[in-house]
Amino acid sequence: MEAQTIAGIATWGAGSWPGDRGVHHPSSLVGRHGRGSEDDLGRVRVGLETGEFELHFQPRVNMCTGAILGAEALIRWRHPERGLLSPGDFLPLIEGGPLVVELGEWVITRALAEMERWREEGIDLPVSINIDALQLQQAQFVERLTAILAAFPGIPASRLELEVLESRALEDIAQVSAVIRACSRLGITFALDDFGTGYSSLSYLKRLPVDVLKIDQTFVLDMLDDPEDLTILEGILGLAKAFRRQAVAEGVETVDHGLMLLRLGCQVAQGFGIARPMPGAEVPDWIAEWRPDPRWTNVSAVAQAHWPLLYASVEHRAWISEVENYVHGRSDARPAMDHHHCRFGSWLDAEASAGRGDHTAFQVMDALHQQLHGFADGVLNQAIARDRGPAMASLRELLTLRDGMLERLQYFVQTL
Repeated sequence: MEAQTIAGIATWGAGSWPGDRGVHHPSSLVGRHGRGSEDDLGRVRVGLETGEFELHFQPRVNMCTGAILGAEALIRWRHPERGLLSPGDFLPLIEGGPLVVELGEWVITRALAEMERWREEGIDLPVSINIDALQLQQAQFVERLTAILAAFPGIPASRLELEVLESRALEDIAQVSAVIRACSRLGITFALDDFGTGYSSLSYLKRLPVDVLKIDQTFVLDMLDDPEDLTILEGILGLAKAFRRQAVAEGVETVDHGLMLLRLGCQVAQGFGIARPMPGAEVPDWIAEWRPDPRWTNVSAVAQAHWPLLYASVEHRAWISEVENYVHGRSDARPAMDHHHCRFGSWLDAEASAGRGDHTAFQVMDALHQQLHGFADGVLNQAIARDRGPAMASLRELLTLRDGMLERLQYFVQTL
């Protein structure tokens, strides 16, 4: 097998169980004795000493080209009684204590050992490791890291990337920046994890010499249905471009997630729609078999002037949901109906005013858009008149009309 390059991430923070959205395993240790009781800490230590912990890896790829660019390695505890536990089930128990540093060093060592094994199979796998704030604050952090790296002379320091949680990085930005610079002199790169959740300002981003911004999965997961999340995502991508950082999107669970990101200009991503986390021994076979979804290949980014087309599908799904909630009595707020006032309507008006409205596809979209708004207004009037039977029947027709417009939108975007 030819040598291949992967930038991996050994992430073991409490929020690093992809797809769970913070939900703990049914047999979680957290909460049984409170946080960090002596019994729980002792059990974690026994698990560490007896080899019950392991790393799983989730690939990071370029969705457009299919290139494999990374694999996030996530810690798991194979508990003999409770099965495979996620980080959220045990890391809160050791937070703030010396055991978190020991476990962090185990992750570094285990990841480097896995890199070494992969190299023997002809696969070059750089690994990026999420560092807990307490570990990062250790006076001898850089020296300890250097010593661990020395135990694996076949792995250059330049093949290592460290991840820092944005919220933790902002707690002591001066110290974090100093550590980043010290490690950078060794050749190590840095990523800012869960970007968008730590309320960082532009000055903070300027002072943190990181190479990668990892977009928090919560924004990616909901961007197809929540216009506000899509707006946040747009802002993050703009910051990444302005500060010349690589943007990596977490939480790609479907082909549509990937298509939206590609059209926004974000090609690098990870998530269940690409691959689920897997034991290290399975990674070589996955690499050999991986192919991107055909719908992702050669998808070009949409010019920013046409981004309202991308927003249209998200905003109208959310808007129709508001109509549904109103008709079913789940909301008293009547949705706005004027087709000129939504972002897509404003874009259509601007295109027509600029003399670009003669295209047949444009005229079809404009007509469908007006029809959708007009039909929705009729549904609301039926609901106000308490004409429930016809209102429900009209609502079903509205959903069909919505799907037709969204399908036409997809075609329209592809022809740009």
